[in-house]
Amino acid sequence: MPRTRTVERSRLVPHTIDGTTHLVLDRYKVDIPQPPRDWDRIVLTGVTAAAAVIGVASIVWSTASIGSLLDLVVPLTAAAYAAALVFDLVWLSCMALEWLARYDQERAVLPRRAGYVALGIAMGAVGAHGWISGEFAIGCVAAAVSGLAKVMWTVVLRHHAKPLDAFTQQWVDAERAKAGGRLAMVSVRRELTRAEQAVAAEQAALSGASVPDSGELPEAPEDEEEPPEIAPEPPSSGPMTIADAVRMALSCGISDPEKVLRYVRQVANANAKEESVLRILRMERKSA
Repeated sequence: MPRTRTVERSRLVPHTIDGTTHLVLDRYKVDIPQPPRDWDRIVLTGVTAAAAVIGVASIVWSTASIGSLLDLVVPLTAAAYAAALVFDLVWLSCMALEWLARYDQERAVLPRRAGYVALGIAMGAVGAHGWISGEFAIGCVAAAVSGLAKVMWTVVLRHHAKPLDAFTQQWVDAERAKAGGRLAMVSVRRELTRAEQAVAAEQAALSGASVPDSGELPEAPEDEEEPPEIAPEPPSSGPMTIADAVRMALSCGISDPEKVLRYVRQVANANAKEESVLRILRMERKSA
């Protein structure tokens, strides 16, 4: 008889009192078949956990051995053991990168090779500690700890790796390149926007436009006498913030709040609030 497990479910049922019906929540329990244990998954999880424990033990062992070696020449003991920690962390980090590239064997080659190089250096350092201590055989055995940890993790990673066929790999590479291109364009567009704003500000400065003196918002006499049709228009330099648009208008000699508001809504935010623009304009004129 298959094993079952009890789960709680809910449903809406009609419930009537005094002729008024409402849907109410009815909770009930049902027995559903329980799938058999996935022993393959259990064993793989156990092996992966064992590999993690072995990796931690390798780090502790190598750090103690290499730290003792470096402590012979480094005045600060803490610095010696901190440097010793690097030896195993490097090849373990390379194995983490190899894990991330488990679906792309070509990208996994570099971290795999770098991991072997780092492992060789770590094992050599542990062996050197045993040789200097006069126990070369013990040093070799100690160095084997890191080697066994590396072998264990290599086997586990190979078991987890799922290589893709050639066609699927090419499709994945194309999608990755397309997404990477879109991500790169975000930074490029920001750079272009900053460059366009810098060019517009430089052109405004070279044109001889002066920033109005600080003061209150009332309109300057020259702005009152100037007809709207011949009022100078600041350049449109692409997307910018409300504050940037206010500064751009001021740099072009426009101090009329209505004209500044119209320009802000044209180049920055069509829904910019008048009070926000006036507040920024007041702050800019006070700080000028």
